[in-house]
Amino acid sequence: MTDPKVYVVDRIVARPGLAKQFVEAYLANYAPGARRRHMVLESIIVSPPMWLNDQSNEITVTWTVRGTTGWWNMARTSRADSDVRQWWNTADSLVLERHRSMAVSATDVDGLVGV
Repeated sequence: MTDPKVYVVDRIVARPGLAKQFVEAYLANYAPGARRRHMVLESIIVSPPMWLNDQSNEITVTWTVRGTTGWWNMARTSRADSDVRQWWNTADSLVLERHRSMAVSATDVDGLVGV
């Protein structure tokens, strides 16, 4: 049996007019390190579906890792990586708010209980 996908979902509200700049910087400066931490980029979606100049866009980035072992490895290496802290310190000038959540498919929840 293969480990279930664990979804790592970042929701970012960009400062007005800076969403496109944030996405470009995220892909150039955050994503390579995330891939080294065995994260797989599923999607980046932008709401509303146009770059706003005078309002905020919400950007939802979805990564996956394999199982709880993959999640713990990603979390442990992220916390120890000064590049991650430096990235967010720099990116915060483009961001009004950000939130990260983790999730699994409903069909995988019971198999992860007690882990």
